[in-house]
Amino acid sequence: MTAPPRRTQQERRERTETALVAAAAEVVVESGVRALTLARVGERAGYSRGIVTHHFGSKQGLVEALTSSIQGGFVPGLAEMPPGPERLLALIDGYLAQLTELGTANRAFLLLWAEAATAAELAATFRERDEGFRADLREDVEAGIAAGTIRADVHAADVAVAVVGQLRGIGMQRLLDPDAVDTERLRRSVTAQWRRALAPEGA
Repeated sequence: MTAPPRRTQQERRERTETALVAAAAEVVVESGVRALTLARVGERAGYSRGIVTHHFGSKQGLVEALTSSIQGGFVPGLAEMPPGPERLLALIDGYLAQLTELGTANRAFLLLWAEAATAAELAATFRERDEGFRADLREDVEAGIAAGTIRADVHAADVAVAVVGQLRGIGMQRLLDPDAVDTERLRRSVTAQWRRALAPEGA
């Protein structure tokens, strides 16, 4: 029998970072944002605080890694779609679909996002993340206007702010009162709402 191949240093690093990020999400969901410390995350993942510091440098670095891991690929398939209204609508539909089963990571993201309004150490990270989200939405609207598939009088930045606010707001309601938020029905109604709102006259 041959021995299994040894993991490379990069693979070991990635495995450790994945475990630490998962532990951070668990701490936030179970004990709240203020309980998120490097020492607690290290203990939860079975490592020392020094390992957490080595990989992320600080609590802010850990939060940035956590938010990045959650947002990246949140809605599968979007990267293959060209900018435009169909990508925007697919994002809305896919985002709401992901809220149907809120996992630990997504719960942690929403809790951190809400806390960022009053926590300076989180605010910068979430401003950057939200601006990236809005930038993608603006690109979709601008592409649709240029192609004539979105009304010319639509303001791309306003649409981006409204969509992010709506989706995150639904997410928070789903987190606080799951039985009051029917995500499957919302997928149809919210997507249809934006399709009507953006469609050129006569379309």
